[in-house]
Amino acid sequence: MSKKLRTRKHKVVLNRSAGGDAGISVMLIILGAFMFLPMIYVVMQSLKPLDELWMFPPRFFVRRPTFKNYRDLFMLMNTSWVPFSRYIFNTVFTSITGTVGNLFFSSLAAYAMAKIKFPGGKVMFRTVRTSLMFHSTVTAVTSFIIMSALNWIDTYWAIIVPAWATSLGLYLMKQFMETNVSDAVLESARLDGASELRTFWVIAMPMVKPAWLTLIIYSFQDLWNKGASIYIHSEQIKSFNYAIGQIMAGGIKRAGAHAASLVIMMLVPILVFVISQSNIIETMGSSGMKD
Repeated sequence: MSKKLRTRKHKVVLNRSAGGDAGISVMLIILGAFMFLPMIYVVMQSLKPLDELWMFPPRFFVRRPTFKNYRDLFMLMNTSWVPFSRYIFNTVFTSITGTVGNLFFSSLAAYAMAKIKFPGGKVMFRTVRTSLMFHSTVTAVTSFIIMSALNWIDTYWAIIVPAWATSLGLYLMKQFMETNVSDAVLESARLDGASELRTFWVIAMPMVKPAWLTLIIYSFQDLWNKGASIYIHSEQIKSFNYAIGQIMAGGIKRAGAHAASLVIMMLVPILVFVISQSNIIETMGSSGMKD
């Protein structure tokens, strides 16, 4: 007699015992709690008065919570030579512009490599895949020479344009398009008279929504967390992350404001990730698969 399949909400699930499901759930809850500990600790630090911040041995939870650190942070923001709103604007502007450009160019290039046959396409993709092994530090000197030749030193372009051409974004989009976008569907659109650009935008892009949402998250987080750049010397164009470092450089008395600024810096990427985290799992599962 065949074993009866277990169902949940009219869907067949893995044939595990109820105890096995409970054990896995408990394990995931414990692991999730450990993953959240660093974020909770940052929030606790921002609520500690100065004497608790420098207490040894340090304590995880705050005893006498206070919002003085946030008040000190906003006082510094209002009295600094370059307004903190300028640092925040620089970070938001470069993060959004770089992310949108990265999505646009990576998607177009990935569509061409995955669905359009042209000479040298495979060699080009192998080159992109190989470039994933090189850290940006390795190419820093070459990149600086190029930026200098283009007169982009001390401009937003020095941060935004390199973000438009990331190897990881192109690799993820190309692999996902190969797996999830059917050639038959694209051919049907072409036979109906759709242009290549319309086929890409109306047919291909909705089919790879998890991939481009994942790319948005990775690109935004990378740009949001950028600190001091070798291409930017002007104080007016530097990022909020750089301003946080300047706060800490003010000495022990600014430790509370520094702790509060870390919470603000952490919140935006976390919100972006929480909104689209399920799509990251789907993309990671599909990027290395082939038909």
